[in-house]
Parts: sequence; C-alpha cells; structure tokens
Amino acid sequence: MTRPLPGAVVTPDGHPATTTATATYVFAVCHGCDPAVLTGLAGQAAGAPVRLLRFGSLEAVVQDVPAEMFGEEALRERLADRAELEHCARAHHAVIAAAAGRAPTLPLPLATLYLSDERARAALREDENRFRSVMGRIAGRVEWGVKVYAAPGRPPPTRPERTGPTTTAPTTTAPTTTTLTATAPPETTSAARTGTRPGHAYLDRARGARRAREERQEAGLNAAASVDRALRDIAVAGRRLRSHDTGVTGAGRVQLLNAAYLVDEGREADLIGAVELLRTSPGYERVELEVTGPWVPYSFVDGGDLDADQ
Repeated sequence: MTRPLPGAVVTPDGHPATTTATATYVFAVCHGCDPAVLTGLAGQAAGAPVRLLRFGSLEAVVQDVPAEMFGEEALRERLADRAELEHCARAHHAVIAAAAGRAPTLPLPLATLYLSDERARAALREDENRFRSVMGRIAGRVEWGVKVYAAPGRPPPTRPERTGPTTTAPTTTAPTTTTLTATAPPETTSAARTGTRPGHAYLDRARGARRAREERQEAGLNAAASVDRALRDIAVAGRRLRSHDTGVTGAGRVQLLNAAYLVDEGREADLIGAVELLRTSPGYERVELEVTGPWVPYSFVDGGDLDADQ
C-alpha cells in the first residue's frame, strides 16, 4: 500500500540529497485526466509544472520539488509551523480539486514523496488494483463533513420539586454561574427556615449542577447519534472521525460528532435539507450543526470497508 514517504529523499548511496536534487511529490492518482487542467497550478514548488506520470492504466498527478525543502528534517520543521502547514495543505488540495473536477481522482496524503519518477512509478504500480477498486467506489460521489457541537451559553434546566421535563430559555450567561447565582438565595433562605446546615445546601447545589451537566451531555450525545443515523440513510457511506478538542474548536465549543459522509452527486440537497430539518426539530436545541462540502472523498480512499467508523 502506498504511504507518504517524508525523508525518503536521499541519494542511492544513502547520503542526503544535494541542493540541486529534486524529489517527486505525488498529489493524487487519477484515470483519464486532461493534462490541461493542471496548467498554471503552483503546487508545492513555484515554477515547476504539475504534470501527469503514467503507471499501468492510471496516472499520478506529480511535481518535481526541491529535495532540500522536502527532506525529513526540513519537512518536519515546516509542517510544525501552523501557517506553513496550512499553506502546504491548501496547495495540495488545490491540485487534487483541479484533477477531480475532470476525472475520477483518488487523493494521496500530504507529503507523499519519492526519490524519482521511477521510484514513484514502481511503488504506485504495486497498488494499481487497489487504486482502481477505490476509484470505482468513489466515482460520481462527493464527501460532506458534518460536525455537532454542544451549544454554548445555555444554562442547565431548572429542577423544581415536581416530575417531568422542563425547559429554560437560552441566555448568554455561563451555565455554572447562572445556576449558582439564581438558586443560592432561595436555598440559603430555606436552609435558615428549616434548620438545614449551609454545608448541606451547598452540596445539594453542587450535586444538582453535576446532574444538570451530565443530562446536557447525554442529551447532546443522543442528538449527535440521531444526526449520524439520519445522514447515513442518505449517504452511500459514513465515517465517524476523531473528535477535535477545544484547542482546535475554540474555548467552550465541545465537539460531540465529527463525521464524513459519502454522497452521490445530485443528492446534496437531500443532505442539506435533512440537516436543516434536524436543526429545527425538538431535542436539538442544545446542539449546533455545522456542514462543510462538497469535498473530494478524502475520508473514503483507504480501500477498507466504507461503512466502518474510524
């Protein structure tokens, strides 16, 4: 199976490549792509044309890049810089999107590198059957991303002394602050009247706040699971991806679902309509839904079971 090979840019005798050496950067594999659609694309190395490299019955979309800039250490330093990583990822995607607009295209991971065209051709040829199989499954289909977040700024539901669900209108006050400031005075007064010790009242409030957080989390996860089920009915396949933490999503944005769906071209309106219906349905008030796409099917190119979660 073809893998990205950062750091594979060395001379045959094992020494680092010189500054004049180039490596073959592989963006994607396609079938029947028109070379004209690649004209003028910057790719990863300004001035070097993005071109097609034929292997077997397929073509690879490739570019010559300076070996010095794409060696293991240099590449690690560049991709550790967030701005540089974003620049490389955008350039990578721009080439893939151009090819995919004209031909069945299987994107390869960022920084898939080989020492030469010959090395690239030999490695890709070993995976030709797999490439053809996967391209057959993603042809005529696009990827949509759907993320579900716990809605910020909503207080926990009140818990009066009666059974049955209650609802609380959304506010911009943080949930914990609202709970403590809103309930402390009456509970303190009640404690004074009934003789309940203040420490017990505090523990009751803390337990109530914890229960409310747990209920909100459970309700949010149930809503996210319902979103996933509804969209899988429309999609050819779906995958639940690793959720991002708040360092990526932003403070206070807890991600409950990060999923990708493979959808037949022409069914985009069905998916978007389903999301809009869910947004306005009872039980979804405490979550936010985010939809992105259409994308080249990055999440469905590993050749495994398209319905398997990862």
